Amino acid sequence: MKASKIPAATITRLSIYSRALENLLTQGGAPVVSSKRLAELCGVNPAQIRKDLAYFGQFGVRGVGYYIKELLFDIRKILGLNKDWNLAIVGMGNLGCALVAHQNFAKQGYRFVCAFDADPNKIGHKLATGLEISPVQDLIEVCRETKAEIGVICTPPERAQEIANRFYQVPVSGILNFAPVQLQTCEGCKIENVDFTVKLDNLAYYLSMS
Repeated sequence: MKASKIPAATITRLSIYSRALENLLTQGGAPVVSSKRLAELCGVNPAQIRKDLAYFGQFGVRGVGYYIKELLFDIRKILGLNKDWNLAIVGMGNLGCALVAHQNFAKQGYRFVCAFDADPNKIGHKLATGLEISPVQDLIEVCRETKAEIGVICTPPERAQEIANRFYQVPVSGILNFAPVQLQTCEGCKIENVDFTVKLDNLAYYLSMS
């Protein structure tokens, strides 16, 4: 089935399922988890899990459940996590530095291979991971040298489109945009926007309605 036919919410839930399965695997215990138990861990119902997985084939054993290790392998393969992804990040302020230092990225196969900033005082500085901050004007060349596949934007909103345009020239396959602005897209590059204020607005709405 084409990726465009799969609901975006399903892909999000697959990621949630994989985290739950990883935790179960780490804890040890039984090699099998029931659809009911997995649903409880993920905050959904068993029918939703079966529906999401059905887009990609047959999983689990009727009356038994899902073999944790095998299902985790299959979901990671579906999500494209059976390989490492090279990330380039621009904007090494508090958020950018925190993302690079976050251990879960490497755990999930996301490797920051280059970092950039426009501040002359930051250029040449080595991060805790050993990554050295490069000037933004070198982005295209350095990204090509390091084979960056995904760009991460943590710049002020007025600089985000300029950085996206540079990433388009690399070209990268996708951009994760933390700047609170909608980027002009480019064919062949998938963009995911992460705006914390939108999430807070949603939370505020539900809290005000309660």
